[in-house]
Amino acid sequence: MNVFDTQHSPATSFERLLAIMDDLRSQCPWDKKQTMETLRHLTIEETYELSDAILEGDMQEIRKELGDLMLHLVFYAKIGSETHDFNMVDVLNGICEKLINRHPHIYSDTKAETEEEVKQNWEKIKLKEGNKSVLGGVPASLPALIKASRIQEKARGVGFDWDDKTQVWEKVEEELQEFKNEFNIADKHAIDKEKAENEFGDLMFSLINYARFLDINPEDALEKTNKKFIKRFQYLESKALETGKSLKDMSLAEMDVFWNEAKKL
Repeated sequence: MNVFDTQHSPATSFERLLAIMDDLRSQCPWDKKQTMETLRHLTIEETYELSDAILEGDMQEIRKELGDLMLHLVFYAKIGSETHDFNMVDVLNGICEKLINRHPHIYSDTKAETEEEVKQNWEKIKLKEGNKSVLGGVPASLPALIKASRIQEKARGVGFDWDDKTQVWEKVEEELQEFKNEFNIADKHAIDKEKAENEFGDLMFSLINYARFLDINPEDALEKTNKKFIKRFQYLESKALETGKSLKDMSLAEMDVFWNEAKKL
């Protein structure tokens, strides 16, 4: 295949990428040295860059980041073929078979009229495939916020869930009170940090659960707040610079003026 030819179908474009990967792996000094272990942290970085582009709603950047991530997937398959463990055909057929098996409402005679029924069937099928626990499919290395959300979704898939959101909010208030009981702000020496940390974790878990009932993704919500804070804080820094001051030299009241301006942008 001529790798310089622009292809116009998914299949030929994918073959072009595979051909380029073959060239890089055999000829490029950097690509020849890479292993799955050395690529791992780069893949995580690329995934977060895609996530950022999605949150920004930048479609052109999403397209670019999808390409970067696709390159990594092809790279792993190439390394797998070199060790004779698997190749790209194995990878693609593997996911095709999984999707067919886990969508019996499409490819068989199982009935599933709602999204919830699909999720319940999915978890039952995974248990039949050999998973010892419904929670076994939650990666141990997931960030805690995302992991809590996934754990709750998995438990819901087999019917372990609250009946309605009012019960969940009652749990939030209960956990908040328990946290306040441990965190005695009037006497810092009386704080049992371990207990306070445990209660704070319970409070966070219950808030994440409540977000699920409101169909709010807690990771997305927190990241949007992070971005909002960064934007406003950087406005504050720029305004301070215009006045010839550093933030350390400004009073909280002075900073609040610029902060309130930033909130109106």
